[in-house]
Amino acid sequence: MLFAGLVFLVSFHCISQEIITDKKAFDKQYQERIKQEVLDGVYIPVDLWDAMNELERLTDPDMIEKFKNAPEDTIAIKLHFSLGRWIILNWGFYEGSRLSHTLKEAGLSFPDDMARFIIVSWHRKLNDLPLDVENQIRVFQEKREQEALEREKRKKVIKTDKPVDKNQ
Repeated sequence: MLFAGLVFLVSFHCISQEIITDKKAFDKQYQERIKQEVLDGVYIPVDLWDAMNELERLTDPDMIEKFKNAPEDTIAIKLHFSLGRWIILNWGFYEGSRLSHTLKEAGLSFPDDMARFIIVSWHRKLNDLPLDVENQIRVFQEKREQEALEREKRKKVIKTDKPVDKNQ
């Protein structure tokens, strides 16, 4: 029994060390990635304006015109799994990049929110509308806070430890 307990403790210690090492490795890699201008052969924009300019450079003019003329809410939803995925994957939002880091510092923490923010902002820029960056970010933050509250409400208590009443 003592041997089994020691094996468990040693195994648990090794697993926890591996998690700490992986987090440290991720953080180290993240710090390196956010300084890079190019990741995996793809130019990484430095900020929102650079990202919108890069999208214009990479996109066929006819497609830009279609994008510009579509309603904002439609474009954000329809392009989430195409252009949005492209942005997330190619501009390194999961592993970190200088653009995702800039957006994170601005208050966006989820890659999907970052991509949608860029898509909506680019659509507004093309249509000469105010980007309203602060309000867009606030809406994303409020949405994430609301989702967290709803998750918390749905949690079920599996077991509670009630103190024993000695008087009963």
